Amino acid sequence: MGPRIPQLHVNLFRVVPLLLLGAAAMAAIACSDSDTGSVSPKRGDMSLVFISHGPASDPFWSIVANGVEDAADDLGVEVDYRAPDSFDMTKMSQLIATAADERPSGLMVTIPDRAVLAGSLRAAVAADVPVLSVNAGDDAWQELGLLGHIGQTEYEAGFAAGQQLAGDGARKVLCVIHEAGNVSLDTRCRGLNDAVGRLRGSSQVLGVNPANADSARQAIVEALSADPSIDAVLALGPAGATVVADALESTGRLGSMRFGTFDLEPHSLELVREGDMLFAIDQQPYMQGYLAVTLMVKYLETGAVPGGGQIIRTGPAFVTQEDAEAVIRLAQEKLR
Repeated sequence: MGPRIPQLHVNLFRVVPLLLLGAAAMAAIACSDSDTGSVSPKRGDMSLVFISHGPASDPFWSIVANGVEDAADDLGVEVDYRAPDSFDMTKMSQLIATAADERPSGLMVTIPDRAVLAGSLRAAVAADVPVLSVNAGDDAWQELGLLGHIGQTEYEAGFAAGQQLAGDGARKVLCVIHEAGNVSLDTRCRGLNDAVGRLRGSSQVLGVNPANADSARQAIVEALSADPSIDAVLALGPAGATVVADALESTGRLGSMRFGTFDLEPHSLELVREGDMLFAIDQQPYMQGYLAVTLMVKYLETGAVPGGGQIIRTGPAFVTQEDAEAVIRLAQEKLR
């Protein structure tokens, strides 16, 4: 039996508000393991820091940052969003260490590489800074002593993508990693491989650098040419999806090659709507940002986190041709 995949590809317009209300309600009633007995700070006095591995200028992270900003406005708090200019774990570790030295009221972080970031995160916890992990870190937050995690579980998300592709007949899937060193992406490919392997299929991993679009596109074309048995491609984010789509179009296989991606952006959703892509996986980045701020504020006010600490799942949910049109508008507004 494979891992149980959360059935989140239902009506997302109902799931989102229920998730927010449910999480806030749990935060108000569930007790955490630690109780300092100190008076909770007023919202105007809270100093909150959100540190991600992706800058707010990135299409995906701009949606997370939008959720952070909206939650801050709604709750009347200030949140400082920080990130390295590019994917750089050394710089991110330094950002976390600097934030810990500042002793903020609360710290929200992504953990794409536990090995590199563990030291600075443990130092923050040791300094009694409350820390929540967001987006990346579902396999690390408990070990590091954090309050909880908000996001999708990456192995299960990759497994679910593999099930979708294999269910459509794929037997050899090219998994395109667009960010070297991001353990979450490696985990998605591992889940994909296990899913297609259940049907005697297999997968192949290819690393590309979308910052050099021509080189990335050529690498994908060469991989497909070298192995004609590849009958599907999975991109792990919008940057990877763009170069995959370009590669398939340049070889005349866009629309005939099975193709799916993680994460939403208008162009990918248009490909889904037109039938050139099977699906785009929604992990709700807006809600990741919004919930992180909301739960941290409630923790500071009540000393409580959902269920005493757990993973609050925001995905995976599949957007297919049937509902792509409705989601495009929300993606354009940076809400999905």
